[in-house]
Amino acid sequence: MADGQSQQALQSVPTTVPSWWSVLERHSRLLVAAIDISSHRIEWTSDRFRQLVGMIDAPPTLGDAVLKRLSPDDQLWVRERIRRHILHSILTEQYQRPDLLPSRWLHESLIVAVSPLQGDRARFVEFTVSSDRLQLRSLDPAVRAALDRCWPEPPATNDVLQQLNDPYSPLQAVLQLLNPQTYQASGIVLIEGMDVSDREVTQRLMHLLLDRESILTPHRFREANSLLKRLFRATDSLILTAEGGNAALYLDLDQPEWTTQPLPADSLQQSALFKAAAQGTVLNLRDLPTSGLSVCEQLLQARGAQSLLVLPLVGKSVRLNDAPQLLGVIGLISDQPDAFDMIDEHNGNTLAPALTIAMHQSANERFNHVHESVRWRFEEEAERRSLGLPAAPITFHDVYPLYGISDIRGSSNERNRAIQQDLLTQFRLALAIAKAVCNTVKTAFACQFRDDLQEKIEQLQQGVTVDAEITLLRYLQKNLEAHFDFFKTCGAAVMQAIATYEAAKDNQHGCVYDARLLYDQTVQNINLSLRDTWHQWQHTMQQVSSHYCDIESTDGIDHMVYAGSSIDRQFSPFHLRSLRYEQLRAVCDCARTGFRLKAEHATDMDITHLVLVQDSTVDITHDESTERLFEVRGTRDTRYEIVKKRIDKALDAATHERITQPGCLTLVYSTEEEWKEYQAYLRYLQREGWVGGDIEQGAVEPLQGVTGLKFARVTVLDD
Repeated sequence: MADGQSQQALQSVPTTVPSWWSVLERHSRLLVAAIDISSHRIEWTSDRFRQLVGMIDAPPTLGDAVLKRLSPDDQLWVRERIRRHILHSILTEQYQRPDLLPSRWLHESLIVAVSPLQGDRARFVEFTVSSDRLQLRSLDPAVRAALDRCWPEPPATNDVLQQLNDPYSPLQAVLQLLNPQTYQASGIVLIEGMDVSDREVTQRLMHLLLDRESILTPHRFREANSLLKRLFRATDSLILTAEGGNAALYLDLDQPEWTTQPLPADSLQQSALFKAAAQGTVLNLRDLPTSGLSVCEQLLQARGAQSLLVLPLVGKSVRLNDAPQLLGVIGLISDQPDAFDMIDEHNGNTLAPALTIAMHQSANERFNHVHESVRWRFEEEAERRSLGLPAAPITFHDVYPLYGISDIRGSSNERNRAIQQDLLTQFRLALAIAKAVCNTVKTAFACQFRDDLQEKIEQLQQGVTVDAEITLLRYLQKNLEAHFDFFKTCGAAVMQAIATYEAAKDNQHGCVYDARLLYDQTVQNINLSLRDTWHQWQHTMQQVSSHYCDIESTDGIDHMVYAGSSIDRQFSPFHLRSLRYEQLRAVCDCARTGFRLKAEHATDMDITHLVLVQDSTVDITHDESTERLFEVRGTRDTRYEIVKKRIDKALDAATHERITQPGCLTLVYSTEEEWKEYQAYLRYLQREGWVGGDIEQGAVEPLQGVTGLKFARVTVLDD
C-alpha cells in the first residue's frame, strides 16, 4: 500500500467488519499473510500463519523471521513466486497487455517444508501467491535493457510462454534481476497456505514404498521409518517377525545397528498385538495394561511404551505354496496413552498393503535377474527379508578368479576418422549454401562467412581435436542454420542447397552421421559376435563346474569368472584346472571370431586378447550400493583389482611395446608355479591347433602399485 493509513487498516480489523470476521480470522485453516510490496513488510496475518512462523512481536519483513524456517531452495522458490507477479506488472506497464502471463503460471502452488518450532513438528505447507493492484513506480535501467533484449517487437502470449519454458532465455535473465533493489512498486501481495503435512507425508511414503529400488537398503529404510513416525506422531517403532520356531523383535530402527531381541515363538500366542494382527487388521492398543502382558509387550513397556499402533504384514510365502500368512508386524510406539485415533487406524490400513509389498517384493525383485549359479543364495536372502529380517551380506568365500579381455585396438582412431569424415561432409554442404548466398547477397559479411567455412574445412582435413565434434556443430547451428529462414528468401539455388544439407542430416542426431553410424554398427557387431562366442563356451564351462560369470562390453568384451566350493559344493582342483583350460580355448575362439570380423568389415581395428592368471583365492560380496553384482572383499584382494584395471595397457619392460598384440593370446602371471601350470595348457592348445609353437616371454613394466608381473604371448592360429 502506498500510505500509512492503508498499512494501519491492514493491521487492525475495522469495527464495521461483520462479527463472523473474527471467527474466520481465528479458526480458518488458511494461513494468510498480506505483504506491502513497496517495503516487503507483512502487514496482516491470520492466527494460523502467526503460529506457523512463530511471530510474537510486530509483523516482520518477509525474510527476517518467516523464510528462515524454510530450506534455502524453498526460500528461493517463494521469492521466485513473488517475482512472477512483479514481472506481470512490468509486462503490463511495458506493453499495455495484462494477459501476457497465464494465470496458472502466476498462481502455481508450491509445497514447502517448514522446520519445527519448539513443541511443534515439521510441517508441509502448500502456498499460493496472489497480488492486487500492483503498480510499477520505477525500474532499474539494467532490467529495462534486459527486457528489451527479449523481443524485437511487442510479444504475443505464445512468445512469452516460449521464453518462460526455456531456462536459458533472455526473459529468465530478467526474472533473476528482479529484487527489491532493482524496482519500486506499490500494491499488496497475498500469500495463502494450507497445512498438507499428513497428505504430503503419506504421498512421499507411498512413493518410497512402491518405488522399484528396495526399501530394505539402509538409507531408504531410515527415510521410510522417519516418515512413518512423523505421520503417526510416534516416538519409536518396531518390527516383529516369526520364522519357524523362533521369533524376533527388532528395535532402534533409526540406528545403523538394530537392537535384536530373540523371542520363543510360542510366547507370541499370549501376545495381544500378534493375535490381533494375525486377523489382518490394524490394531490400536490405546493403553498397555500393567499386568498380564506377554514377554513382547513387557519389553516394549520397559522402553516407555504406553500405546501401540500395529500394522500387520500379510502376504504370500514361497514356502507355503502362495498361501496367505502373517509375515510380521510393524508397530508404532508412543510414550503417551491413547496416542492413536481413528484417523491413524485409517492411515494404517491404507499403508499396510504397500508396506507388505515393499518388504516382500523388493527383496525378491532385487534378486530375480542374478546369475543362475548363485541364485540359490539370493533366494535364501530374499526369503529372510520377506519375513522382515534385516539384510545380511551375501558373500562367497575363497573363490578363484579367472579374468580375461578381448579388446578392440585402434577404436579411438577409427572413431576420430569417422567424426572427421562426417564433419567434412557437413561443412562442404554448408559451404555450398554460403556460396549460393554470396551469389545473391552481395555483402562483404557473406563473403567472409564463406571464407570462414573454407578455413574450417582446411583445418578439418588436418585432423580433429577432442572437442571438435561439439564445437563445430554448434558453430554451424549458430552461424548457418540460425539464418535459414532468411537464406530461403535468397532464391531457388540457395533453397536447393539448404534442402540438400537438411536431407544429409540424421534425424536422431541432428547432423551428418553416416561414417559414425558405420563405426557404431561395426563396434556393436564386433561386441555382439565376441559375446556370442563367449556365451557358447560358457555352456561348456558351466557343465564342468557351476560358477559365476560376468561380461561387460565397451570397445570389446571382458569376462570375470569366480569359481569355488562356496558356489559349487562339488568343486575340486580338477574342476579348477578344467575351467582354466576351457577359458583359454574360449579366448582363442574369440580371436578367430576377430579374424573373421576384420575381413567382413574391412576395418583397420584389430582385437587383442589377454588372460590374467592368479592362483590365490578371493572373497566376493554383493554390495547393494553399487551397480556390479559382486565386489572383491578384503585388503588381500586389492592387488588383483588394481592389475585388472591397468593390465590391458601394460608394456613390455624390454621393448616398451604393448604386451598385447593383434591376433595373439597374452598370459600375465606372477609366480613360477603359475607359469608351469599354464605352460602345460599352452602345449595342449598347440596340440589342438589353437596356437602356434613359438612362445614370447618377458617382464611387464611396473604398474602403479604393482610390480613383478611377467607375460607370455603366442599367436592364435586361424581355423
